[in-house]
Amino acid sequence: MNKKDTFLTIGQFAAMHGINKKTLMWYDEIGLFKPAAINPENGYRCYNYHQSPILETILLLRELDVSINEIQDFMKNRSASSLKCLLEEKIACLDRQITHLQAVRTTLCTHHQNMDTLLTMDLSEISIVEKAEHFLVTVDIDRNTSFEQEVELITAETEKYQLGRLHKASYGSMISVTDLQNSNFDNYTKLFIEIPFLPYHAGLHIMPKGKYLRAFYKGEWDGIPKRYQEILGYAREHKLILHGFSYEMGINENVIDRIEDYIVQIEIPVTG
Repeated sequence: MNKKDTFLTIGQFAAMHGINKKTLMWYDEIGLFKPAAINPENGYRCYNYHQSPILETILLLRELDVSINEIQDFMKNRSASSLKCLLEEKIACLDRQITHLQAVRTTLCTHHQNMDTLLTMDLSEISIVEKAEHFLVTVDIDRNTSFEQEVELITAETEKYQLGRLHKASYGSMISVTDLQNSNFDNYTKLFIEIPFLPYHAGLHIMPKGKYLRAFYKGEWDGIPKRYQEILGYAREHKLILHGFSYEMGINENVIDRIEDYIVQIEIPVTG
């Protein structure tokens, strides 16, 4: 006799699939998955090896949060076509969940890196770092853009990219190097949103790959022009050419209560 035709007890069959035998009893009661036979002597449920693929399909669908009702409907009209459609839908859902978790992980890593920087940084230091290419969503602003208007602009963009929550992206402001060199230290022209895993498409701002001058500033906003003067002086002294935009981003907003404790990270593309 083929061993695959041998009956297994409910306990043996449940153990083989890593589930509780009460789950099999419940599946039987609701008509979702019935035993291959009932022992006439004691009324015990018996299963065979050939039922394993069917049970594994049910368990997979349950793991994908497919409802019992959906699975019952599928089991009544089970076919390659219906399973293909059901799995395509769940794969798409799973892909969205993976993208969300990757974004959350990226955010956590960014916060972790920021906290490490806070614990080891020298606020007076100016350094050169290498950065990969980034694609940024930007909104245009000028000196007359109010804070309320900035919030509305950012909110509209986050809705457009279906972010839902602000924590799923990094935010900052941009001022052109030309304005810095002309001492127009308050002429911010863009706000940026850095969204994890955002592929390039027309209209995005490219933060170029290469060397960046990195510096930090701590305090209220009226003191940042002095820090930029120090940065420009550093660039002249080291014969560095600044170009493009300065990208400013707060790195300790989630651990402070006072604006005077606010720390801005400044990064500017540089050659030379």
